[in-house]
Amino acid sequence: MAHFDVLIVGAGLSGIGAACRLQQQAPDRTYAVLEARDTIGGTWDLFRYPGVRSDSDMFTLGYPFRPWPKEQAIASGPEILSYIRETAAHYGISRHIRFGHRVIRASWSSASARWTVEAARDGATVTFTCSFLYLCSGYYSYENGHVVDFPGRDSFSGEIVHPQFWPDDLDLSGKRVVVIGSGATAVTLVPELASAAESVTMLQRSPSYVLSRPWTDSLARRVRRILPSRLAYHVVRTKNVLVTTLLYQFSRRQPDRAAAFLRDAAAKQLPASIPVDPHFSPRYRPWDQRLCLTPGADFFRALRSGKADIVTDRIDRFTPDGITLESGEQLPADVVVTATGLRVIAFGGIELSVDGEVIEPSEQLVYKGMMLGGVPNLAWCVGYVNASWTLRSDLVSRYVCRLLNHLSRNGFDLCVPRPAPIPAARRRPIMNLTSGYLTRAASVLPRQGDRRPWLMRQNYLLDAADLRLSRVDDGVLRFGRAASRRSA
Repeated sequence: MAHFDVLIVGAGLSGIGAACRLQQQAPDRTYAVLEARDTIGGTWDLFRYPGVRSDSDMFTLGYPFRPWPKEQAIASGPEILSYIRETAAHYGISRHIRFGHRVIRASWSSASARWTVEAARDGATVTFTCSFLYLCSGYYSYENGHVVDFPGRDSFSGEIVHPQFWPDDLDLSGKRVVVIGSGATAVTLVPELASAAESVTMLQRSPSYVLSRPWTDSLARRVRRILPSRLAYHVVRTKNVLVTTLLYQFSRRQPDRAAAFLRDAAAKQLPASIPVDPHFSPRYRPWDQRLCLTPGADFFRALRSGKADIVTDRIDRFTPDGITLESGEQLPADVVVTATGLRVIAFGGIELSVDGEVIEPSEQLVYKGMMLGGVPNLAWCVGYVNASWTLRSDLVSRYVCRLLNHLSRNGFDLCVPRPAPIPAARRRPIMNLTSGYLTRAASVLPRQGDRRPWLMRQNYLLDAADLRLSRVDDGVLRFGRAASRRSA
């Protein structure tokens, strides 16, 4: 049974970043990365649908220790995947990865101050132990997307495709395509499919806010002419953090003005045949759900081209030739793409237990957005919902390294947040958006409280100060030694 100081679960964007930070800031620790699939990349290897790309700028989605080298702010999925793999190769991470190891359960023993981690590999169970467990496995299922059982679905004579499992051999030439959904995936797919299919209709039950931004960052191009590359990168990164933070704060503090701005911006880019109301006038406030990004206004250009259209209505049922809407309208279709969202799971579906007691994720409060009250030596990497995922995932990884170094300096074996005295009535979902995939997960994910350190703030500037500068020994974290050491 192999033992490591740290086991990282997941070799995607977060897991590779965590391993790099561990090598940089806690180099004395042994570690391994357990990856369920056979390759590096996580989300960016899994998603293969046409046009898959970042919806955050790469100067903040990229790693701060390995600057994004290009001027373009928005990158395609294959470009991001190459960047992650090149980073892993550059820092020698690949040799630490155990591919094909799907972690099933992890059990903590206070007597030994160790986790016993069981992983499935080729039909057998492989067991590891570790002193600290770091979960970088994301928050959704790789095996199943969210599937809606639409009435009459089985009667449809065409092909139904979920973006998470896009077939390589799908030919859209001369096909009429209906994309069901209004989120980021649908907004990404429509312009790409419009270039290949006879026609594309985006069918949405309710609209989203859609924001256009350039593919490239003009400041990046200018500052790279006068500043060293690494300094130029941090200038652009800082600018983008500030712009994103200000846009979010403006949207939350002045929601009516923000909504009017977004609707007016959309109206200016729509053809006369598509009114802004009801198709781009959501019933919710900006940032109650994540904004949809259209780089270079490609979504609006597809609508103006006449090859793409948008319909706001509810589905009555599928028919052999398409979809009947509640309004009575018929949408003919040869291919239906169900961009209906992700199936959210906690901790990658791993069963956790502490001294034989199973941990129910939805009953847990999250300390500083990364640890669980009463659960020792475990961190969970969760990024932002209102900014680039990596901004927060990197802060968490750096904090984990601070925590590990604190344990070493003081001769401790374990750290555990004291259970929070916060009543159920004051507990809230950990991700404070009303998006369907998150509201469906309200009973699955851990919760947050209403005050620090149990409050998960969506503010990089505040989190950067807190996680990088505050005391590790803050009175909430308890530190101790293994029971076996205490009795020796």
